[in-house]
Amino acid sequence: MRRLWLLFAQTVTVGLALWFIVASLKPQWAGALVGAARQSGQVTTTEVPVLQATPSSGAQASYREAAQRAMPAVVNIYTTKGSRQPKSPFMDDPLFRRFFGDQQDDQQFSLGSGVVVSPQGYVLTNNHVIETADEIEVALADGRKADGKVVGTDPETDLAVIKINLDNLPSITLGNADQAKVGDVVLAIGNPFGVGQTVTMGIVSALGRSHLGINTFENFIQTDAAINPGNSGGALIDVHGNLLGINTAIYSRSGGSLGIGFAIPVSTVKDVMESIIATGQKVRGWIGVEPQDITPELAESFGLSRKSGAIIAGVLKNGPADKAGIRPGDILLQVEGKPVTDTTAMLNLIAQLTPGSKARLTVLRRNQESTIDVVVGKRPKPRREERE
Repeated sequence: MRRLWLLFAQTVTVGLALWFIVASLKPQWAGALVGAARQSGQVTTTEVPVLQATPSSGAQASYREAAQRAMPAVVNIYTTKGSRQPKSPFMDDPLFRRFFGDQQDDQQFSLGSGVVVSPQGYVLTNNHVIETADEIEVALADGRKADGKVVGTDPETDLAVIKINLDNLPSITLGNADQAKVGDVVLAIGNPFGVGQTVTMGIVSALGRSHLGINTFENFIQTDAAINPGNSGGALIDVHGNLLGINTAIYSRSGGSLGIGFAIPVSTVKDVMESIIATGQKVRGWIGVEPQDITPELAESFGLSRKSGAIIAGVLKNGPADKAGIRPGDILLQVEGKPVTDTTAMLNLIAQLTPGSKARLTVLRRNQESTIDVVVGKRPKPRREERE
């Protein structure tokens, strides 16, 4: 009797285990068995629960379509910088060259990424990727290579446009960064550490990042998608494969990704790119002042009741602002009716003005507001600085 009971218990245990496996892996089979049992009358009083996995609303199992759509338009950029050393008198000696080699050319190589934005061969990348290059080679995802020619650069946004001459070029579709929200899934595509084209995934961590000291004009998309050296100039795309930004910088103490990367939004990219393609440069407005943010300490010392605006700390002699009557200590409140919240907003608003046109500025002087018309000048090019 004991042996029969043990056999029964083992049979029930095995049966329940099989049922659990079927219900977990093939719930439709379990549902079919229950339906058949109901029809045969074997199940009459007890409902048998069936576990089914239902995808959550908006869930997406894979982003391969977005990656496959954008990857052909993301290129690898290899640059060469040759430095000529002073010629040694011993270099004319064949025996010396045999043992010590030809030391006349010392070439340095670097790599980055870029994005093809036009079938005509225009490629977007970072200015710091190509600014010191003597030679530029662009390698496409399909294996083709071509020499790149610099069309123009904009160091103040760290953007550059180069051109290659190849047929049947894939180009990326520009997205709308203004519609991006924190938490949206994004993909970063580039060539990190020269290992080859790589796709990483993350989310939009923040929007409108500024005051980072990376560029003069900053309005970064922050993401935790892994961005590493070699990704500079690559694409940040949305889940549809559209370009949201150009990857440009990371916050890192080790040189590798810590989950804080920055991309220039496509709105800025489009404006700069179109200007460079049309004129070879990005032209911005300028009035010749040195602004400073209003801090609580400055507000107290000046007896200010407001905490927004930009204090004019200095005025360039004979510059547009000086000729219009703006003086140090004035507080700039508005540019063409648009409010100035801080120095970053002021720089962006003035940069959008057309050189040679008149702009109406609202300033606060000795607690009294007044409007001043300024003839906008052309922002001078920044001095070229050597990057590490």
